[in-house]
Amino acid sequence: MSSNGFEWSNALEFVDTPEEGISVRALCQLKEGDIVAKMPKEACLTVRTSGARQIIEDAGLGGYLGLAVAIMYERSLGEESPWAGYLQVLPKQECVPLVWTLNEVDELLHGTELHQTVQEDKALICDDWKENIFPLLDSVPSRLNPTFFGIEQYFAAKSLISSRGFEIDDFHGFGMVPLADLFNHKTGAEDVHFTASSNSVADDDVDDDNSNNDEGIADEEALAEKSSTDTTDLDATHVENGNASDTDCLSDTGDDDPSMLEMIVVKDVSSGAEVFNTYGLMGNAALLHRYGFTEQDNPYDIVNIDLEMVIQWCSCLFSDRHSRSRVSLWRRLGYSACGDQNSEYFEISFEGEPQTELMVLLYVMLLPDNAYHMLDLSLSVARSGHESSDANLLDDNIFAIKSCNVSKRSLLTKKVRDGLLALADMREGLYGLEPIEDDIARLGKCSSVRERKLYHSLMLRMCERRILQRLRHYASEPFEINNHSSSRKKLKSTKRKR
Repeated sequence: MSSNGFEWSNALEFVDTPEEGISVRALCQLKEGDIVAKMPKEACLTVRTSGARQIIEDAGLGGYLGLAVAIMYERSLGEESPWAGYLQVLPKQECVPLVWTLNEVDELLHGTELHQTVQEDKALICDDWKENIFPLLDSVPSRLNPTFFGIEQYFAAKSLISSRGFEIDDFHGFGMVPLADLFNHKTGAEDVHFTASSNSVADDDVDDDNSNNDEGIADEEALAEKSSTDTTDLDATHVENGNASDTDCLSDTGDDDPSMLEMIVVKDVSSGAEVFNTYGLMGNAALLHRYGFTEQDNPYDIVNIDLEMVIQWCSCLFSDRHSRSRVSLWRRLGYSACGDQNSEYFEISFEGEPQTELMVLLYVMLLPDNAYHMLDLSLSVARSGHESSDANLLDDNIFAIKSCNVSKRSLLTKKVRDGLLALADMREGLYGLEPIEDDIARLGKCSSVRERKLYHSLMLRMCERRILQRLRHYASEPFEINNHSSSRKKLKSTKRKR
């Protein structure tokens, strides 16, 4: 890093342990606004900086696909790669479910929010390799070593991008940023933030909609020129009384240097504490999916209940025709589930609270036939323009078109409560016959270091099943207003673009 223009504060200590891997700690107190690291964009591994740039661009490969080729190519060069030292620090692959065997996925993720998602991901990435990577070996055989471009190597590269990729800027797109990826994640506890400059925060969410291609890139060739930043003298300075001296953190010249990336302290950090970045506010399913780990008592955890499961439950009580007609009316009232037409679902929050849309659907499904027909007719009349109201009053409940103000208290009838309890049982049935107590006991005996896959898959299962327990409590207890508004983070939105 020193030989490539990287700068970092000597108030930081890089610690490497067999149990926890590499982490960053504060040797003294860090203050909000301190710049603790600077990284030249040209020293980051991207499609633009890789020796395979021409091959990638000629093949029309952009986004994550192009970056994966760049990583495989630089690995194939060995010590001749400008990133040889950096690549030696990286693991061969990250322990994300994407690189688990299909048997491991089926056994460890069965019933969880990730099971089907990972199965689909693996199939799509296999298709990517067959359609885009394999043909490269025939097109430029003299420049590509097949040993480094097999499907296993492609999966490994994708796992590194998933867990370590940063968005750099419009010109470079996404890339691997040495030093920045040493800071570990902690949900809701960000100490430092990755920025494009002191005045321009870069989006470090690797699911940005514009990240999977290079279209629309402005003509900014100046950004691609080699950074002329000199290596800063990083000799250790004396730290007195646990506070950083003026030379401990990097200076901010006030210039918006487009060639540099920075890590800036966003809140005070005590001496001796680990310095955390945050990869976003996401639940354990998304954390395990992208980064290969989970967190206990993660407040952003959710459980999804598929629309098809709700329809199945209703059809068992009534008929398929009854279920479909009630769903149709629910949609005409302006409601919809999360996801798309191919995968619609409802979220249950960390506290066990179901989405309003699910409760409205259950209420409509359980309406008596005469009330259903009355609501259907009144909605048709309102839509035809004979009535100015866009809401329908029925049994003291108002179903407002596209409204978020439906009263959950009025929706939580005895029948709706029973419906929520039944759905909780159906959703939990996906985990198999073992009770949650068995999962908790297994987790207590499991090592997060030696049995990483088992540990984090059990943590995900346990956290999801506890949410279902809270859903049962929600449906069984007298209604109470919950003033804590938890952020809903949809798992489906975390799926990576190819």
